[in-house]
Amino acid sequence: MERSKHYVMVIDLRLCIGCDTCSVACKQENNLPEGVWWTRVIRVNMDGVRDADAAYADLKTEHLTLGCQHCANGPCVEVCPTSATYRTPDGLVMQDPSLCIGCRYCTIVCPFTGVRVYASEQPTYALPFPTGDNPMVHRAKTTEKCTFCAHRLEQGKLPACIDACPLKARTFGDLNDPDSEVSRRLRERPHFRLLVEKGTEPSVYYLA
Repeated sequence: MERSKHYVMVIDLRLCIGCDTCSVACKQENNLPEGVWWTRVIRVNMDGVRDADAAYADLKTEHLTLGCQHCANGPCVEVCPTSATYRTPDGLVMQDPSLCIGCRYCTIVCPFTGVRVYASEQPTYALPFPTGDNPMVHRAKTTEKCTFCAHRLEQGKLPACIDACPLKARTFGDLNDPDSEVSRRLRERPHFRLLVEKGTEPSVYYLA
């Protein structure tokens, strides 16, 4: 019997320089409309204050990239009244725009602020043509989020943010495979996940 997979992402905070390349690659690959970002870089200075709120620039800044955590026990799946949010057998939490009615229950129960984006109006684009390969349709009054580039996984490729990272701070693979790079990295380095006390079992790991 074929072994089940559990796709996870591992982000090395020691290597991440907060360049936003992952955010831009995600936006281009997934044809994201203006104002929509599935991956964001949060910058916090050494006093624990977000740089956007600081009185002056602090050169000692920590970076944390944030997107959908693809939780194994995500409440978003449980509350969706139309099953627009669902979990795949290999651990991806997906969003079907054709089923989404824009109730935003998923956004309310998600403990990770900002990883789900609601489009109140019909999306607009800076360019008159799509630039990426994601066939997903962006519609008004729907919620959307990171998919771990599921359309690329089907082609045997890695998520766009993985390929684009200039310092290879991101790793993606099957946690159930003990020989995978993600499994090796997690064995070798101290790591953490966000808000584990919520019991959602995120699939994004950060190397400390």
